[in-house]
Amino acid sequence: MKVDPTRPLIVQSDLSVLLETHHPEFESVRGVLSRFADLIKSPEHLHMYRITPLSLWNATAAGMPIEQMSACLQQNAKFGVPSSVLSGIRKYANRYGLLRMEDVGDELYLVSDDTVILREIRTYDSLKKYLEDTRGERAIAISPAYRGVLKQELTKLGFPVEDLAAYRSGEFLPIQLRDDETVEEPFQLRDYQKSAVDAFHRIGEGGSGVLVLPCGAGKTVIGIAAMARCSCATLILTSNVTSVKQWKREILSKTGLGEDQVGEYNGTTKDVRPVTIATYQILTHRGNKEDDFAHMRLFSEREWGLIIYDEVHLLPAPVFRATADIQATRRLGLTATLIREDGREEDVFSLVGPKKFDMAWKELESQGWIAKVTCQEVRVPLSESDRDLYGASSARQQFRIAGENSAKQQVIDHLLRLHADEPTLIIGQYIDQLEQISAHTGAPMISGSMAYEHREELYDQFKKGQLPLLIVSKVANFAVDLPDAAVAIQVSGSYGSRQEEAQRLGRILRPKSSGANAAVFYSIISEDTKEQDFAMKRQLFLVEQGYEYCIKRWSPETKDRKGEQYEI
Repeated sequence: MKVDPTRPLIVQSDLSVLLETHHPEFESVRGVLSRFADLIKSPEHLHMYRITPLSLWNATAAGMPIEQMSACLQQNAKFGVPSSVLSGIRKYANRYGLLRMEDVGDELYLVSDDTVILREIRTYDSLKKYLEDTRGERAIAISPAYRGVLKQELTKLGFPVEDLAAYRSGEFLPIQLRDDETVEEPFQLRDYQKSAVDAFHRIGEGGSGVLVLPCGAGKTVIGIAAMARCSCATLILTSNVTSVKQWKREILSKTGLGEDQVGEYNGTTKDVRPVTIATYQILTHRGNKEDDFAHMRLFSEREWGLIIYDEVHLLPAPVFRATADIQATRRLGLTATLIREDGREEDVFSLVGPKKFDMAWKELESQGWIAKVTCQEVRVPLSESDRDLYGASSARQQFRIAGENSAKQQVIDHLLRLHADEPTLIIGQYIDQLEQISAHTGAPMISGSMAYEHREELYDQFKKGQLPLLIVSKVANFAVDLPDAAVAIQVSGSYGSRQEEAQRLGRILRPKSSGANAAVFYSIISEDTKEQDFAMKRQLFLVEQGYEYCIKRWSPETKDRKGEQYEI
């Protein structure tokens, strides 16, 4: 085994990989490694990655050759690569595509060139009810009704299925993009946006899969381009009413579709049109736990040819069940992160589709398509009154006390002075805390209880520069277009949610219209508390995407002169 201590990786036999953060090749090695391995821990000097079957299946589905994965490890490992790791990569990566679903005439088959695997599959009791008669040695007939649930079960057993079966065309709907100079407001897809649409629209007909791109990269535009490529009735599912309105505005401005062809389906409006945009919330609404999900009928209201799952990492469990039943319909997932707080990444893989495209945040930043972001964690001691209360409270109460630490207001005041001329968002979890900050700063606060019209009015004022500071609750975590925000100050969050961290960072990623294309993301954390413990988990996502995470410590003696940095 060749030893070269100048290399940046330590590859261990348990499929974990350590990467030196201060190595000159850190950025380039991380860029390749993160395509087929998941970041697990990110201390200052060494980042730990784990190679998993799902990470390898997603990499393979996205077109990454096994040879490239192996070469990344072999060319950068200090002490060589254990043979068990290389064989493990080959074993698991090769499993994707070993089983395929294909149409043969009017029948749906589970097909494999490996006859031993097919015989093994027939021995599993959990699969027998989904399998019909064999068709020779290399195929088993299955009912189209079981296309989704069988893929789920096989994935859990370690046999991911490549779904090559046909998709129904759906109701024909010609969708013309406004991308030529003859229209009043033309637009052009960026090169990476075209690549993302091409990756989804496999072999000229489109299928199923997930496209992973950062906030500000134009996921909505990519979705619209996919709609135009498929030219069919489309159901779009997204996270909230604000996002519904945003999708509708973008569709009407970037295609030839008219108002009468684009409908909204939410708590107040239920208008089913050839293109219909609905919220996950309305689909999962029911009077009580015993009732059916009445609005799930939306999946069969029209002959949809494409279903777009915006923010697919938020897909609720009942929608997974409905998705299992509609596998003959093309499905496109859009997200900034595949991380799910409920651990159901495998269900996204089997039911919506594997990752087909992944654009690194730092790569878009280097090309100027998103802002260059600096991430800073500011640790502040608990105030004396909060410290006494913290020590006498339960674990759950301690987290909230740390989040609402009154000493954070000094840091907020300092940061607002430091960025006095820049549009700034203050984002938090607790309404009482945000109301206090609003009263202290005089800035308006947006929460879920605010009327939609008033909320949109404040967003519009912020975009136009008429409102330099806006305070937002978690209602602004998802799909809110605030393109001119240059500073975000996170004062409290949801435990260790990397998903939330990604969405909040996304509020300032969009490219800036003037000046330096740069932004700052601050997290104010109560030092030596449970909030600090959870903050370490949220760092993972930022570090995985290539952001340097700087930690600073605050004290009341910190100087407040504009532009002066406080000491670590």
